[in-house]
Amino acid sequence: MTSPLRRPRVIATDLDGTLLRSDGTVSDRTRRVLAALDEAGTQVVFVTARPPRWLTEVGRLVGGHGVIICLGGACVYDVGTRQVVESRGFALPALRDVVSDLRAAVPGVALAVEQIDGPVFDSTFRHEEDMPDSWRGPVERALDSPVAKLLARTDALGQDEFFEQVLDVVGDRALLAFSGAAGLAELLPPDVTKAGALAAWSSSHGIGAHEVWAFGDMPNDLPMLTWAGTSYAVSNAHPEVLEAATHVTASNDEDGVAVALERLLDGAAPSSTPTATERQGS
Repeated sequence: MTSPLRRPRVIATDLDGTLLRSDGTVSDRTRRVLAALDEAGTQVVFVTARPPRWLTEVGRLVGGHGVIICLGGACVYDVGTRQVVESRGFALPALRDVVSDLRAAVPGVALAVEQIDGPVFDSTFRHEEDMPDSWRGPVERALDSPVAKLLARTDALGQDEFFEQVLDVVGDRALLAFSGAAGLAELLPPDVTKAGALAAWSSSHGIGAHEVWAFGDMPNDLPMLTWAGTSYAVSNAHPEVLEAATHVTASNDEDGVAVALERLLDGAAPSSTPTATERQGS
């Protein structure tokens, strides 16, 4: 028999590679589970590296209300108003120095910055989105307004060598947050993490770490998983995440978050590894 389960007050989950399938979709099974949690009074908080402009659709998954912690912890986005209600950015003099040093030290580096009111991309920065003219750089033009995230790419170096060079250049002036995007260095202000933003939001609502379940797949999720009272890695997660999490569920393509949350809704104890039954999709 399984033991009774204390229901958490908050479910905190990463999106890409965790809640979302590899093609970026959300299964009907996951939608049903999120709706059931909302009805039961358990708040779901998405904690993601995504910028605010990529949140309108996913906000509907949490009933059109609540908050999303985005840009790796730099911003808190209100789902109902579709507005950023809290933000933390780089100290601009230090960021200007970081940009200048990256230009000088990293061959062929292309940069972008994420700001509350939109991004600015170097003309050489490869990106999946269609970019209006107002988004086109150089990024130096944007360094007089708050910046939540600095992005860097280069085709001249392999990923490991590139990351090492970026780390050597930025030192403790920025935090390199690896979210799994190949060849992309995502730099946050040095005191910004998903865990810090989630902990601050939880504390402001009288919620302790022991009342939070967290789900993730990549190293930038590790501080959040370590902070939460109960943590889950999806089975497709980075090896460091699989090692650190208190539980492992099925992969994102097998609706692993929904699998674990169905057990919660049924009142069963968390499972340490995904079983054959848990791996069955909808």
